[in-house]
Amino acid sequence: MRKKVTGLLAGISLMFACGTTVQAQELTIFWAEWDPANYLQELVNEYEAETGVKVTVETTPWQDFQTKAFTEFNAKGSAYDMVVGDSQWIGAASEAGHYVDLTDFFNKHKLNEVMAPATVKYYSEYPSNSGKYWSIPAEGDAVGWSYRKDWFEDPKEMEAFKAKYGYDLAPPKTWKEMRDIAEFFHRPDEKRYGIAIYTDNSYDGLVMGVENAIFSFGGELGDYATYKVDGIINSDQNVKALEAYRELYGFTPPGWAKSFFVENNQAITENLAAMSMNYFAFFPALVNEASNPNAKVTGFFANPAGPGGDQFAALGGQGISIVSYSENQEEAMKFLEWFIKDETQKRWAELGGYTASAKVLESPEFQNATPYNKAFYETMFKVKDFWAAPEYAELLIQMNQRIYPYVTAGQGTAKEALDGLAEDWNNTFKKYGRTN
Repeated sequence: MRKKVTGLLAGISLMFACGTTVQAQELTIFWAEWDPANYLQELVNEYEAETGVKVTVETTPWQDFQTKAFTEFNAKGSAYDMVVGDSQWIGAASEAGHYVDLTDFFNKHKLNEVMAPATVKYYSEYPSNSGKYWSIPAEGDAVGWSYRKDWFEDPKEMEAFKAKYGYDLAPPKTWKEMRDIAEFFHRPDEKRYGIAIYTDNSYDGLVMGVENAIFSFGGELGDYATYKVDGIINSDQNVKALEAYRELYGFTPPGWAKSFFVENNQAITENLAAMSMNYFAFFPALVNEASNPNAKVTGFFANPAGPGGDQFAALGGQGISIVSYSENQEEAMKFLEWFIKDETQKRWAELGGYTASAKVLESPEFQNATPYNKAFYETMFKVKDFWAAPEYAELLIQMNQRIYPYVTAGQGTAKEALDGLAEDWNNTFKKYGRTN
């Protein structure tokens, strides 16, 4: 026995003599401050119980999230081992060397087959169609809709609606139906309004809202592989989509020109609007009677189809990446292996996280777990995202500057706004050497 102990001590002494240190069994994941981060902390507590590895989910308010993350990245700091970064970050973070290349991990575990295809395309792959992956889909999210079931199911309202529009009042299946319903319920004299949409132009609120229309009207933002935008961002479909969004703005509550997720939930909780746009991540508050007095009469639906039958939604959500400056990359890889397991993804969904696992999403158990899970499932297989190019922040600012005056104030035309945006984006891509 003494011989074994002596040998062990000698081995430890040799490790320190060689400058080798024992890796700390602790990981830090950085994310924004919101409910899903709390759910993730609950999940990783179970990982600690299984493995002994302590995982801390460190958070910061959404408005500081990007700045704080990239400040640490640019300093090549090791404060974070992993980050649940926004989908648009992937180009900037991968090209600058901030993220670990997870292509081998992705292929080994066949995550193209495990995760919903759209989440792989937009949360993980960069450049587009390159087969290179930088994150594991973590928090699926997209824009959906809530509505007042009691308003929709009132027999008098149903009768009046059918008499006016010629079809039954029900959650809209098309943008035309949504426009009709918004118009029908818009009654300023009664302080009742038709619809609540995103209009905040300080980050991606307005853009996400308009994307809902663009994608469902059969349009695109551009060619993500070639960076071509002429005739795409300013296409006829997109002009009609922007016009439709502007028309919906006319049925919003007063003072709705800087509204995002907080205000849009309030539109339901405070009896303001018949329908309200929001990320699915904010719908749990609407089924909680403590935060929504109308919880029992609140329903949900997926983004409706456009005039040509296309039905897509703007993608939110994030993938989880390993930070290249982390000193615990091997341990982080082990954590990701645990995170992608079917049983872990199922548990993630049970806690309130929005899994991207196709198997879990397709299960009746998941779809029936909440009043909004069915709409979430339908949405996550038909989502599209904004540009993931490193200059995405500049592109976002330009889109806000062009479309905000038109949507909220009716300045100019939709065609003029989108023609101007095409010119802006062309200049930006030329500046960064994306195009000639």
